[in-house]
Amino acid sequence: MSAAHVSRRYARALLDIGMSENGLDALVSDVTKIAETFASSADLRAALLNPEVAHTARKAILTEICAKLAVGKTARNATLLLGDRNRVALLPEIAHMLREMNDAQKGLLRAEVTTAVALSDAFYQKLLATLERISKKRVVLDKKHDPALIGGVVLRIGDLVLDSSLKTRLDGLKHALLPN
Repeated sequence: MSAAHVSRRYARALLDIGMSENGLDALVSDVTKIAETFASSADLRAALLNPEVAHTARKAILTEICAKLAVGKTARNATLLLGDRNRVALLPEIAHMLREMNDAQKGLLRAEVTTAVALSDAFYQKLLATLERISKKRVVLDKKHDPALIGGVVLRIGDLVLDSSLKTRLDGLKHALLPN
């Protein structure tokens, strides 16, 4: 079974639990916090993924992380279950899938807009209105900035990427002009 398939099964189970407990948004937030903590620390990943670290030590680390992040019981139990089954590495993917499933339940579409510099609120409002009109869904914009883009916009909606950045255009021109 592929890692994506396993992650989807865990995310689906968490979605069902969150819906049955009427705490889905809090659960998504908690799982995301744990996944971000795991993904952001190389030392933490090394300790949790090292087979030489005792199971009890890994469980203690996960318990402490959940306590420090003040996550709910369901998120803590799910994290400990992943630790017991040596599947902690799936946390970021599970969190991502759970967030997508939650958005789908709410009829939301999440779009990531990356620009070289912060743009005006009017730009973002116009983009939001256009995306909602085209998709016929409520859209949430995640705004990011990447100075390497030089100019232009990169828009990601699910698997669709619309890249009108100056960096991409210059790279294309470079490949067209230089011999392989």
